[in-house]
Amino acid sequence: MPPTNWADLFAKARHSAVHLEMRDHYAAPSEDDPIARWEATGVADTDPDSEWWAGWSRIVRDAVARGVQVRRARIVSEPVTRYTRWLHAITPANLAAGERISWLPRRNAVDLALPGADFWVIDDTLVRFGQFSGDGVPMEPIYRDEPEVVKLCLDAFESVWARGVPHEEYVIH
Repeated sequence: MPPTNWADLFAKARHSAVHLEMRDHYAAPSEDDPIARWEATGVADTDPDSEWWAGWSRIVRDAVARGVQVRRARIVSEPVTRYTRWLHAITPANLAAGERISWLPRRNAVDLALPGADFWVIDDTLVRFGQFSGDGVPMEPIYRDEPEVVKLCLDAFESVWARGVPHEEYVIH
């Protein structure tokens, strides 16, 4: 039975959780648009203990405390979208929770074999493919555990990670 939420998914992790993001936008605008608020004020929520971040930070911190390495790689178009600019601004909260994050300009990924959707791989055994509508609204994820699917995703992630720029060094263009 696949996990039903992030806490259950990460509770299964014993040594690694890797995530590859390949979209330039992830959520439909809402009435409480954090991107618009950041653009208007210049202030991004980078506090991993804030109400907005606390649930995710707790999940990541618990995993890291058990010895799980949590890595996230992002392939981004340049010049970046407003979403990606905001994402870069809030990434310190991910880092403070214990994630390691790298960025790869899309032009440097053109010769890599990549799956057709973003994914998480947990402990080299389970893949959670994220599904999104065209305008970035999350849909029901797809879980796969076939060894060849896991290998495809791990190989893709590691190739992106090897070329990626650590968050602290990536300059927004």
